[in-house]
Amino acid sequence: MEEPNRRIRALHTETTVTVYQAYAPHLGLPAARTGRFPAAWQRDRMTWIKPSFLWMMYRCGWGTKEGQETVLAVEITREGFEWALRHACLSHYERGLHADPAAWKHELKRSPARVQWDPERDLRLQPLPYRSLQLGLSGAAAGRYADAWTVGITDVTPLAREVHALVRAGDLPAATRLLPAERPYPADEELLAPLLP
Repeated sequence: MEEPNRRIRALHTETTVTVYQAYAPHLGLPAARTGRFPAAWQRDRMTWIKPSFLWMMYRCGWGTKEGQETVLAVEITREGFEWALRHACLSHYERGLHADPAAWKHELKRSPARVQWDPERDLRLQPLPYRSLQLGLSGAAAGRYADAWTVGITDVTPLAREVHALVRAGDLPAATRLLPAERPYPADEELLAPLLP
């Protein structure tokens, strides 16, 4: 079956969805140890969460980029994830979706979350012909993410390294078997309609 151009694909249960972030060890390791973001985590900055493991690997270079050496799987409530989608705005103006650029800017200013659709990645981190969600959280959304939505935080840096080693060795079938079981997320059409260009 052909993939739609834009779809949320994620590891999810009936009550949670897993998203990925990468941090410097001084933030990532305490977060994984305690299951909560440490006091040094900046709530006043936009934080981007990614349901796609391979998109996160592309972004952080398999956990090798400076300041992104600790890769976290953050399990959050579906209720929180969908609250963020409901209160999100596309990160760019889209003719036909927004009345005009000024209306989009107004919506962007008042939205505590924003959505980008970026090309999904394969195991070699090459772009695929369809896109996956990135969700930026700021203000009320960032606070809720850290304080109310987060169910658990796991350090998946060892998994990233293991998958990367298999890819470098050319064993893509073995690497594929280790990937999180991401599948289409059952978001209502009504929820996604304002976020689909």
